[in-house]
Formats: sequence, structure tokens, C-alpha cells
Amino acid sequence: MVSPRSLKKLVPSCFRPTWEGQDEGTSSGVGGHTSLWWQRESGHHHYGDYSMAAIKANIIVEDNCQLESGPMSLDASGPSGTFVGIYDGHGGAQASRFISDHLFDHMKRIATEEGGMSDDVIKRAFMATEEEFLSKVEQEWEATPTMASVGSCCLVGVVCGGMIYVASSGDSRAVLGRSFKPEIHMESIALSKDHNVNDETVRDELQMQHPNVENIVVQRGGVWRVKGIIQISRSLGDAYLKNPEFNRPPLLAKYRVPEPFDEPFILAEPTLEVHGIQPRDEFIIFASDGLWDHLTNQEAVDIVNSKSRRGIAEKLVKAALKALAKARNMKYKELRKIQIENRRNFHDDITVVVLFLDSKLISRSSTTASSSSSSSSRSLRVPTVSVRTYEISTDRAGPSSGTDVAAHDD
Repeated sequence: MVSPRSLKKLVPSCFRPTWEGQDEGTSSGVGGHTSLWWQRESGHHHYGDYSMAAIKANIIVEDNCQLESGPMSLDASGPSGTFVGIYDGHGGAQASRFISDHLFDHMKRIATEEGGMSDDVIKRAFMATEEEFLSKVEQEWEATPTMASVGSCCLVGVVCGGMIYVASSGDSRAVLGRSFKPEIHMESIALSKDHNVNDETVRDELQMQHPNVENIVVQRGGVWRVKGIIQISRSLGDAYLKNPEFNRPPLLAKYRVPEPFDEPFILAEPTLEVHGIQPRDEFIIFASDGLWDHLTNQEAVDIVNSKSRRGIAEKLVKAALKALAKARNMKYKELRKIQIENRRNFHDDITVVVLFLDSKLISRSSTTASSSSSSSSRSLRVPTVSVRTYEISTDRAGPSSGTDVAAHDD
């Protein structure tokens, strides 16, 4: 009989999500305000492997992420797949946490009503989450008016039935890595659109939507912002920019738009892309803009392609930090030593999920989708995994064990 201590040693160390201490080597507890790193080095989802990592820049992390693998509806005979959510909050963590707690459940409910997965199902889940959060803002208006100034970018990817569905409101990004011949070269394919007004096409789109609004976009300090306030043109939350009822006292004047308005300045509705999975599609990188501020799509894809899968999300985060240090004429070791109270002056919260696609598993899933009661279909189902960076345990299948992020450089 194996002793409990021996059994614990047999459990792979990659399965416990933890926040790591300031020096990248000392654990300071999960979710502590002086913690810096979180990661899950590797795991298995419905269609292959995955890796996840995050580094904080804010004392209270505003990014949240989520991975769910298994049933994509409430119907036992419904579709199975993998769901990834990247929620990049701003003005506070309330919106990104709310999305993490509600959007996936809305999607499963709507997929059940619609009898399957579709881009419309995901869009409706976005809008249901937005409506529910704005109702919360209204309920708490007198007690906590600052809730009206809290919002979040929202990037969702669903791999289901041989398709990749990507929906985005904000400037988080999903990038596909597709192999060429020879297979040592990888093509990067953007699966989402950035809704950031520093992009001229986004500014033009916003100005066309608001032809009668003066200064809908304003440049300050070399950075374009909607009404001089926010860089993104789509988000969940940010009620004060969508409903004039929240653009008044008791909300502090520094958050308010000075002139009255009738139509929302920014939208919650996501843009959607649907992509049929091809045999050469190897992996998808989902990340908040903190990563893409420092790495191009191709650089990120080349890193994933050239290194081992285990801990690859952490390696991407470190590559971004090294690029940042180089751009600032700093040594990476100097950047590592910066205290959490000052890190936001150097970089944003960075959250990364890398989802590998096993073509054999995808093919098997597609051929058995019509008979979910078969043994082969059941064998593809894996426990649901939910990752929330502000909670200790996020695996709904039960607690997991492991070690902290290693303090090595790759």
C-alpha cells in the first residue's frame, strides 16, 4: 500500500496554481498583496496540453483568467470542448472578477437553449454578463459609486466541434501558431481584433459611430484615448462611459465626462472570429495586452515553437519582461528586484494562456460528437478547470498539489 506521503510525491508538481514571492523564488502564500507570480506549468485539456502564467503589476491584480474543459452546455449530451477567458480589468478588479464568475455559466446556459455552440451563443453570453454587471453597478450606486468607473477587457476562446470561436471586447489578443513545411517555421495568425484607439482604424471607426460628438478621441502625451480617458473602444463595465445616469455625483468629478451625452462612447458587444481547425494548427496564445506591449505576434509564436511546453506561458511572460528591460536600458535582474508598489510604472499585469491543439484528439472528438454516450466520447471529457488569480483553489475537480514557479531564467 502506498503511504500518503509517497502518494503526494507522485502527484505532478505542475497542477497547483500559486502566487510566488517577490524574489521569484520564495512562496509568500496565494493571493497575498506582496506576491508577484502565479502559474500552472502544464495540464491537460479536452484537445491537448495547456500552460498558464501571470505576473502582477498592481498591488491588487486586475487581470483574471479562466480555463474550462469539458461540457460546454448544461445538457449531458451537449457539446464538449475547452473555454479560455482573459479578463484584463481597469479601475479595479471588480469587473474582471465578476466576468470570471459569470460569463462561462451564461454561455453554458445559452448553449443549452440554442442546442449547441455558435458565435451567437458567445456574443449573447457577453451581453448577458454586461447587463448583469451594470445591474450590480446600479444596485450599489449610492454606497459604491466608483463601481461605475470599473471595467474590463474580455477575450474568450472556445474550441469545440472542430472550430475555434474567438470573441473580444478590448485589446487582449489571441494568436494562432500554424506550422509550415519545414515544420521548424511557424506562421502567426491573429484570431482577434484589438479595440484600442491608438490604432488609426479603430479611431476612424469610433469617429464614424459618433459623427456629432466633439473630441470623441483625444491625444494626450502621445497616447490616444476615448474622451481623453480610456484607450479601448470596447469593454465590459465602464458604466460611466455608457449611461449618463452614472456620469454624475456621487461619482467623483475626476471620473466623469464633463459634457452630457445620450449614446455610449464605448461598446460591450464583442467582435467575433470563427476558424475551422486545420491539421497544421498547433497552438493558440491568449494574452492580455501586457504581453503584446512587448512582443509581436510572430515573436510570441516563435518562442512557443522553440521551447518545451512545460512552463511555456511563464517563458512568454519572462520574454516580454526581458524585452521591456532591454528597451529601458535595464538589466533583467534589475527589473526583477522592483517592488510591487512600483511595478506599475514599468509594466501592466500580464496574463498568458497557451492552448496546444492535438489534431488526433480534435479528429476523435469531431467524429464522436454525435454520440456523446459512447465510451470514446466519454474518454475525451476531462474535469473542469477554473483559474481565478484571486482564489487559492480553482480546480473544481478538487484540490491539487505542486510547487511554486521556479526562480530560473529561460
